[in-house]
Parts: sequence; C-alpha cells; structure tokens
Amino acid sequence: MLIIALLFASQIAVPTVGALPPKLTPVQTTAQGFLDLYNGLYQRLSTVDNENAWAASTDVSDRNDGRRTASGQMAAAFMGNPGIIAETRKWLDQKNKLTPLQVRQLQAILFKAASAPGTIPAVVDARIEAESQQASLQDGFVYCLAPLGLDGKCAHPVSANDIDGVLRASNDMAERLNVWNASKELGRPLKAGLVKLQKLRNQLAREMGFSSFFALQVSEYGMSVDEMRKLNQGFLADTKPLYQALHTWTRHALAARYNQPEPKDAIPAHWLTNRWAQNWVALAPGVELDQYFKDRTPQWIVKQAEKFYVSMGFAPLPALFWAKSDLYPVPAGNPRKKNSHASAWHMDLDKDVRSLMSVESDSEWFSTAHHELGHIYYYMSYSRPGVPPLLREGANRAFHEGIGELIAIAAGQVPYLQQEKILPDGMKVDQTAFLLNEALEHTIAFLPWSAGVMTEFEYQLYEKNLPPEKWQETWWNLVAQYQNVAPPDAARLTDPTACDACTKTHINDDPAQYYDYAIATVLKYQLHEYIARKILKQDPHSCNYYGNKEVGKFLKKILEQGATRDWRVVLKEATGEDLSTRAMVAYFKPLQVWLEAENAKNSGK
Repeated sequence: MLIIALLFASQIAVPTVGALPPKLTPVQTTAQGFLDLYNGLYQRLSTVDNENAWAASTDVSDRNDGRRTASGQMAAAFMGNPGIIAETRKWLDQKNKLTPLQVRQLQAILFKAASAPGTIPAVVDARIEAESQQASLQDGFVYCLAPLGLDGKCAHPVSANDIDGVLRASNDMAERLNVWNASKELGRPLKAGLVKLQKLRNQLAREMGFSSFFALQVSEYGMSVDEMRKLNQGFLADTKPLYQALHTWTRHALAARYNQPEPKDAIPAHWLTNRWAQNWVALAPGVELDQYFKDRTPQWIVKQAEKFYVSMGFAPLPALFWAKSDLYPVPAGNPRKKNSHASAWHMDLDKDVRSLMSVESDSEWFSTAHHELGHIYYYMSYSRPGVPPLLREGANRAFHEGIGELIAIAAGQVPYLQQEKILPDGMKVDQTAFLLNEALEHTIAFLPWSAGVMTEFEYQLYEKNLPPEKWQETWWNLVAQYQNVAPPDAARLTDPTACDACTKTHINDDPAQYYDYAIATVLKYQLHEYIARKILKQDPHSCNYYGNKEVGKFLKKILEQGATRDWRVVLKEATGEDLSTRAMVAYFKPLQVWLEAENAKNSGK
C-alpha cells in the first residue's frame, strides 16, 4: 500500500516550503530535503483523501464509502510507515541542530503517525474501515417520527433541521418528547461501531507510547491529560455562579412557556431547545431574530458572511469555493443524502476551500455561515509559501474554532445588524436581552457541555476504558453533574441498546477533541475584548468590526502563522495575556447581576 501511495504521490512536484533562514547548515539542509519530500507527498495524499471523504459526506452511498475507506488506508500507510517514523525520530534526536520550524514539522509527522502506526497495519486498516462505516451510517441515517411500516420503511421521516425546528418552536410537550426521542434513535445502530473504535483507537495510540487515544489528542497542545482536564475544570469553576443563575432563570422561563410546574432542580432534556442541551436557543425574550431573516434567501446569508470578511480587507472567496461547496439543503424529493453537520474543508491544503452546510433563512444559520467562513479564511491566510503543508493548521485546534466563534460574536453585534439593514431602523435594542441570548445560545450554557460532559465522557471512554454497558449511565450522570439536565425517562439510564452519547457526531468522527470548543469559547472573548477596546475603542457589547481594516490586519497576523509557532506565544503576543476566562467573565458580569435580581423576584412569587 505504501508503494502505491508513493508512486501515486510522486507524480507531483515537491515544493521547497517554509520560511527558512538564508543559510542552512549541512545538517539542516539534509533534514530539509526529508521534510520537503514528506510535505509534497503528504499534501497530495491529503488531497485524495479529502476528495473521497467529501464525496462520501455529500453523497452517501456504498461506493463513496468504499472509496473513502481505500483512500484513508493509502494516506495512513504513508503517514504511519515505520521507516518514516524511524527517520523522523532520528532527526528529532538532533533537534538542537535544526531550526525551530523544522522541529515543529518533525513533531507534526510523529503526531500524525500515531493515528496510523505501520507497526500494526491490520489495526490501522480496521480503524479506517470502522470509521468509514460509522460515518456512512451516521450520514445516511433517517430520523423517523413513526414506527416502520410493514414494508420496513419509515412512515414519517424527518431531517435534523426538522427536529431542531420543532425543539426550538413547539410548545406541545408530546410533540417535543416525540422528536427528542427520535433524535436519540441514531445512537442504537452507532453503538457497535463505537465499541470497535474505542478499542482500535486506543491500540494505535498505545503503540506510539501514549496512555490512550485521549492522551494522544491532548498532546497536540503540548499538554498532559491532567493539565487539559484541570484547564477545563477551571473554566467551569470560574463560570459556575453565572451558569447556576442562568439555569435557574431558564428553568423558570421554560415552565412558564410550556405551562408546566417548575422543576425543583434538573431541567428535563426535551424541554430544552437543542437535542443535547448544548446551547439554549430561542429562549431570550425580545431577541427573536428569525423574523428578520425570513425574507432573505440562504444564498444571501452566505454572501453576507463573505461581505463581512471582505470589508475588513480579506480577499473575496475564490470561484472554486462557490463552484464546489455544498451549502444548502438537499431539495425535497431528491434521494441524495448528505451529512447535516456544518463544516469547512481545506481540500488540497492550498487553494481549494469548501464548506458543507444546509443553510436556511434564520438567525442561527446567519451566525453559522459567519463561523464557517472563519475557518475558510483561516485556510486561505496560512496557505502561503512560508507555511509548510504540515503546519497549515490553526495555532492549535481551538484557534480554528475560536476565530469562527469570534466572528459569530461580531455578526451578532447590534451596530452591524443595523448597519446592514437586518434590524429595522429605529429599533430599540434591549442590551440585556441580547447579552442573555448570547449566554444562552453560544457561551455560558455551552461550557458545561463542552468542558464538562463531552470532555469527561471521552476521557473516561479512552483513558479509563469505560465498558460499553456503562456508557449510557455514565453519560447521563455527567449530564446531571455538569448541565443539571435529566432524561425525560429515567429508564434511559439502563437501556442496554441505547447510546445517547453516540448521537453526537464528534464522538464518532472528531473524537477526543471536544475541549477544543471550550478553549475556543474562552479564547474568543480575549480576542474580542482586545479588538473592541484596543482597536475599535468601543464597548465589547456593542461594537462593529465591519469595514475596519485594522481589525483585519490584527486577525491576519494571527491567521497567516498557521501552526508555525507555539499557540501560547501567539496568544500572548496578540492580546498581552495568557489564556484566561477574565475577559469572558467581565463581559457577562452585567448579565449575572440582572439574572440574580430576576431570580430573586421569581423565587418570591
């Protein structure tokens, strides 16, 4: 397989990449020859692998699934080749003689090899095949609101967008429970696949000297498992008083909305407006923004997001993006099935950038489109000669999410929405309502899910080898501990075939990395505060990035570095401080004061 991969990839020219000093020592020159060859092969194989993964995600079929598996095995055979691993380790033994950029590339090679070590090729192939099957099953799943008919077909199929729409808008408790239960049926067929993947992923990581697959993924941050868990627990401790106040307000508001007795403690999961209670959308009074998008087309939403970046000095999206992206829902009656999760793709680690979305005309997709284009512009910024293909990534994984979420904050700022005539002229804005909405939909409700439930579940899944019979109970115990949310029926905790954790796509296809989103959530407020106060000289709660070229320059300086430097250094240079919740806690301080006053009034009723 490696020979085939090398023959295939050798048909392209191998570039000389990297911002190298004008003169290299003989040792550095020889090392650079190895890196140039690796980068060229890696870029070509990544392109082939991404093309097949794209096809399998946008047109779910057995044929595309088979091609995705084959190309994944080809790329893995190259990256995990024992000879390449040995050569890389040989050069790292001499790292004091190499340039910092060369050392970072060598470390990246070993990290990628750890997911597919060629010393156990049968395990690598089994992992790739299992992941491909899991993705195909997940992407092609039909959500059903009615039992299967005698012909084995669903009498009432619904899309993920349909389920989300009901959970956001319906006050009918029976309907809410029905769609919530339907959303969890996906976990049953996925459970067997995750059982395989838990074992296979850990085998691969341990072959390379890591305690678990979770430890392997954390290592890309230059951190240990304990350090990563401590960091995330710190986020939760810093925001716990605000979350408790938000939870209390939400519990009361939902009881009134559904005309139900208020729960004494945990909120029933089907009461919340998201399948996993990860963000609590459409709950803040006076911030019903969907009405302002109903007359806009999905195409307008994506073009408006592009316009935002261009106004700050970024280039328009390339024609290839518009030609090859899959941005809108599959038309009714079309048999094609595609992945419903929004994502951005860097197909060739160069100019071919795409997005997979299902944009509809609402406020959530408006925010999501701005977010996904944040990834696209990150790709475009570091795809330059000074950044080797191996390091064409975010400063760390969270930086990619953080930049997308930063622009999502900016896209929700009232001055921007009014300037672009999205909000009507003269509309009186309740700043507290907007801040409440941000806490519910994007930040404070999200941290217990990301830093708590997801991170701790996958820690136990891989680091502690959590047995499958304990998954369901452990999952809901973590949901109770961190989110203070309960299943509609306690029997779910002991259902032997259920796997509610499996219904979250990241558990299957982006594993042991969900703390990325928690870090990104903290990071975005540090960047936002700096931009608002230091560049715009405006209130972080009411500012406007649109048209400001200085903001664009600030962002470009971060983005164009890719992963060529340590993320801690990049952050410190950009904002003057280390990663901290300080800016986020300060941002939401006015809301906490308001929530505590509201909760005191409600408790007296």
